[in-house]
Amino acid sequence: MAQPSPTHATAATPRHIAIIMDGNGRWARQRARPRTFGHAEGVEALRRTVEAAGELGVGYLTVFGFSTENWRRPVEEVNALFDLLRLYVVRDLDRLAREGVRVRVIGDRANLQKDILEIIDRAESRTRANDKLNLTIAFNYGGQDEIARAARRAAEEVKAGKIVPEDITAQSFARYLDTAELPPPDLLVRTSGESRLSNFMLWQAAYAELVFVDRLWPDFDKNALQAAIEVYGRRERRYGGSDPAS
Repeated sequence: MAQPSPTHATAATPRHIAIIMDGNGRWARQRARPRTFGHAEGVEALRRTVEAAGELGVGYLTVFGFSTENWRRPVEEVNALFDLLRLYVVRDLDRLAREGVRVRVIGDRANLQKDILEIIDRAESRTRANDKLNLTIAFNYGGQDEIARAARRAAEEVKAGKIVPEDITAQSFARYLDTAELPPPDLLVRTSGESRLSNFMLWQAAYAELVFVDRLWPDFDKNALQAAIEVYGRRERRYGGSDPAS
């Protein structure tokens, strides 16, 4: 397949790609290194992927950075994951802002540390006017938790008399989700060879094409992203409709 021109999408390029960045721990274990080393290398893979997404003409990229279930991991590893978010923003925010990347962070912010909240606010505020690539980081995020929080928001509006229960439809409910400003993902990629969603974008991925890549996240690069896009390009998206050839 011919290489797409930089910053220009082909007809088969998905508008929105979501990625479950899996395999950092296994990558480190294969090298007899601590899991935190794998997470650090995972940040480098994220840098490569953000750059590649822009070059390939992807408009929206959403990555799963820290799940609500990750709190069950050892304290040292949780702290390391938080440190990586700090490091990524401190190191890359100027470049992302300069290159036209808009940064959003979705997930539950209720129990995040003050400095993390400040980092998130700084990244979102600094890049709000950018529109070349929309980078969304799901941090302290879980799909079921997101839907529950959205349901509470809708229930609060019913209680306040702003809407009636009959106003809630699949279309209107989406505005209560963390991703209200984003289109649904066209392509959802998971690395490491695992074949499950792991509580990621459960509502939004209803009709996403799923591609499971047998490569650990720290080894992910532009070629791997383009290969996933090529798989997507061979799919026929019917959104529940029938196959016209059958």
